[in-house]
Amino acid sequence: MILEHGFTVAVPIAEAWQTMTDLEVVAPCLPGANLDRVDGDDYFGTIAVKIGAISARFAGSAHFVERDEKSHHAVLHADGRDQRGAGKATALITADLSDHDGATTVALLTDLKITGKVAQFGRGVLPDLSAKMIDQFAANLEATLAQGRASEARAKEPAAAQISTADLVSAAGPKRVVVAIAAFFALVLVVRRLLR
Repeated sequence: MILEHGFTVAVPIAEAWQTMTDLEVVAPCLPGANLDRVDGDDYFGTIAVKIGAISARFAGSAHFVERDEKSHHAVLHADGRDQRGAGKATALITADLSDHDGATTVALLTDLKITGKVAQFGRGVLPDLSAKMIDQFAANLEATLAQGRASEARAKEPAAAQISTADLVSAAGPKRVVVAIAAFFALVLVVRRLLR
């Protein structure tokens, strides 16, 4: 079964590429997915899905077959088996990223093969389910990227000047020192809110 999806995230392509090819960052963005361990270029984890009347929890692995930073093209192979024996799935996921006015458009093409009960009962709902999962993934990815940018901005805030209290008291007197410290902390809070 071939599934095609696309979404846009409001970040430059270089930043989106770096995040999209870091499975440790991307895995938690996919609804129901957990990354359990990484062994070299192989990533092992689980994903829980409800397909029609069937609930399945696939345990498996994924690794990049191709990863071309210049063309922003990646191919990921994933396979898994339902832990209760309801089926097996393999997927070859091709991602192509393109710049779109400072944002990044991601085109995903998934060649999905499923067997077992999951295939029998879920084949008709898989396109809709996968579209909903991709929409949620895109929203989660964008939130993760935005959160990373906010953390970077906070990390770049200048450190407070190292001035001793004794220097302040001798120069301005105790009442002025208290007012100056309060004003300084109020300014820091305003700057932080503006940077978020």
